[in-house]
Amino acid sequence: MIIYGGHDDSFSLEKNEKATMATTDNISLETNEKKTMATTEKTPWFVHWGNVLTLTLMRAGVKLVGPYIFFGSYPMYLFTVHGRKSGLPRTVVLAIMERNGKRYVGSPYGIVDWVRNLRAAGEAILTRRRRAETVNAIELPKDEAALVLREETRSGNPFTRFYGVTADSSLEEFERAVITHPLFVLERK
Repeated sequence: MIIYGGHDDSFSLEKNEKATMATTDNISLETNEKKTMATTEKTPWFVHWGNVLTLTLMRAGVKLVGPYIFFGSYPMYLFTVHGRKSGLPRTVVLAIMERNGKRYVGSPYGIVDWVRNLRAAGEAILTRRRRAETVNAIELPKDEAALVLREETRSGNPFTRFYGVTADSSLEEFERAVITHPLFVLERK
């Protein structure tokens, strides 16, 4: 029993101990709940600054290619998709992979907003300089996407390092990568 200021605090001390224990238990429960909840992928902070720069240059009509802005073998486009909630057009700059006469777009940073919007809309507008075209976007099934990603990785695509695979990775590793980093084939409308 502890007495402070002339009154007995033994009862409140026990309550505080129980409250602390309950709070600790709640924190661990909340932590466990957070581990099982779906995570939202976010792009690294430096990508936002790079997007502002490249978006400004692309809107001004400068022809850019990836991965090094002014030189590379992956043409960059303004990629506009209508928002799944607002319906407003959302524009990002993406590098398009061209292989065997088909155009592909992938998400190196996982399932981010433009991916969710594209899944909902099913179409996008590609703009390069003053030319715009509407395309249908079809998400590739896991096995087909894994083959495309493996081809791109083996041909030296620098963007594939964000997928967590290398040229020596097994097909199963590529299949796991495309679950969280989807690939879309773009077809003219």
